[in-house]
Amino acid sequence: MVQRTGRARRKTRHKLQKSLRRKGKISLRNFLQTLENGDKVVLKAEPAYQKGLYFPRFHGKVGKITGKKGECYEVTIKDFKKEKKLIVHPVHLKKV
Repeated sequence: MVQRTGRARRKTRHKLQKSLRRKGKISLRNFLQTLENGDKVVLKAEPAYQKGLYFPRFHGKVGKITGKKGECYEVTIKDFKKEKKLIVHPVHLKKV
């Protein structure tokens, strides 16, 4: 069996990079935002905070909040025909 090389953030130098205007401290408004079940959100990574970060393949996808686990939210997205459930920190979510 072939072993997978690299980790979850492999080949993401440009994908998970902040734009020049967004560099600096993390916005507390995004960090402490509260979301309700059924809210639609976009997965938009905050590269300065790695906890609760989703797999880079799902960057830019739209999902629906289905629950909460601790500080993080359960987000259901559609990956081709499959429904997948991700556990994501609110700093990586943007309300639509």
